Amino acid sequence: MSQTPPPPPAPEETHRFPCAQCGADYRFDPTEAELVCDHCGHSEPREVGGQATIRELDFRKALNDQLPAQEIEETRVSTCPNCAAEVVFDSATHAAECPFCATPVVVDTGTHRQIKPRAVLPFSQSERQAHKAMSDWLGGLWFAPNGLREYARKGRRMTGIYVPFWTYDADTKTRYSGERGTIYYVTQTVTVDGKQEQRQVQKIRWSPASGRVARFFDDVLVLASRALPKRYTDALQPWDLGDLRPYSPEFLAGFAAEGYTVTLDEGYDEARAHMDRVIERDVRFDIGGDRQRIHQMNTKVSDVTFKHILLPVWLAAYKYRGKTYRFVVNGQSGKVQGERPWSAWKIAFAVLLALVVAGAVGFVLAQNQ
Repeated sequence: MSQTPPPPPAPEETHRFPCAQCGADYRFDPTEAELVCDHCGHSEPREVGGQATIRELDFRKALNDQLPAQEIEETRVSTCPNCAAEVVFDSATHAAECPFCATPVVVDTGTHRQIKPRAVLPFSQSERQAHKAMSDWLGGLWFAPNGLREYARKGRRMTGIYVPFWTYDADTKTRYSGERGTIYYVTQTVTVDGKQEQRQVQKIRWSPASGRVARFFDDVLVLASRALPKRYTDALQPWDLGDLRPYSPEFLAGFAAEGYTVTLDEGYDEARAHMDRVIERDVRFDIGGDRQRIHQMNTKVSDVTFKHILLPVWLAAYKYRGKTYRFVVNGQSGKVQGERPWSAWKIAFAVLLALVVAGAVGFVLAQNQ
């Protein structure tokens, strides 16, 4: 019995756009909606994305490898040997630095099969604006080494990189059982130092409660990368996902892009944990009263859909006294998060100064007494 041959893999996509005037690579400028050549200054208007509706994909079909072939792409992804980031490179690149930790990376010759991005949130902060935001943030750090702000500003350019995220939609209906607590007070007589006093004592009266709550979750956002500490990327929120544009390769011109390393089902587990916390809050609100006890929650989840999206981040990875530090800037809002070195002598001086001040205050108080 003959078997049907498997469909051919999707062709490898490249995101290289050569300048029509000099042949160098264009860079996409989303603020001006044009491709710009930094080598010769030539520009080419390019309307991409538009405001079309961004269609969700079926979660169960994706888990069962039943997505249409056009939703899958082959890319050249190299794994950094230091931080394990998976960075997408174009066919003309053979060696580069990892944008997350500044480690030299030799580009692999193989390809990586992944779900194609559905949407992109374009950069609205320029590299100059991101530099200023980072410098201002560094300048406000306590106990940072002298010259750190200037070192970071002059040390290297920032890299604009599109970081992968998953978004999940789901319809949920939950049945629950629990108890509603109502606070009341009783007067009790107690003896204090041989004297009787009356006090108001708080009590809680519990009564059974049960019911149903429903909530539709829209665009629960989950980071699909392990290259950066999650606490930094979480702190870059909020993102205005209302500005998402349908994915087009032109958006990536001149920017790096990271392949996702958190799988679709792993991301869904994190999204479900978020949903469960929100549902628990809804249940407590529905129970009402002054206190709540939840004994059981049974949630039915249906119509789960998802999107693979790319969000803009400006990144600086540099070495200071032999150690690598990374800063990330929200490419939409300019919000900054990152790692920072500490100045041991500044901390020691501050501790010594605090001890001197405390000793002086103690001496003055003793003299006054």
